[in-house]
Amino acid sequence: MFGLYITHPQVKIDPEVPVPKWGLSDLGAERARKAASGDWARRLARIVCSDETKAIETAEILAAASGTKIEIVHGMHENDRSATGFLPPDKFEEAANWFFAHPQESFRGWERAADAQARIVSAVETILSSHDRNAPIAFVGHGGVGTLLKCHLMGAPIARDRDQPGGGGNLYAFGLADRRLSCDWTPIEDWRG
Repeated sequence: MFGLYITHPQVKIDPEVPVPKWGLSDLGAERARKAASGDWARRLARIVCSDETKAIETAEILAAASGTKIEIVHGMHENDRSATGFLPPDKFEEAANWFFAHPQESFRGWERAADAQARIVSAVETILSSHDRNAPIAFVGHGGVGTLLKCHLMGAPIARDRDQPGGGGNLYAFGLADRRLSCDWTPIEDWRG
């Protein structure tokens, strides 16, 4: 049976609002609804998400399709970037490149990639340790930690070239029995299960 890691789609960017409180944009919500219309979304037996608003909103849309309740897990939040606050897109991309290229170091006070990876892996493994392997599950979160989890599942070093394309609203699938990737990053509305 499959497990999914799903990243929230597009958000309303507001430099005056803390990033964890950003919600989905109209386009992001539309993409999540389109994904929720897929057969795979209706099959989800469990949906676990980050405590950030954009992840909760995505998870709630998927939960409405599957009839499940969401479970919010604090340890699934995005890498802590509060030390720098909001960065304009070009500066953010430079910082993210550095973050992935130097996993044992902190970019200007950010959580280190190695620490964020250990945190997301622990959160996911804790959930899966008592989860029924015959029940499809989705973890809804963020691109940075999602990529760090993907690197772990691949048994590969942390690297930005394993990051999602297009800036959000993607998923990858893995087997619940063997924790091996069965599908690389795919737009949420395009995956067929």
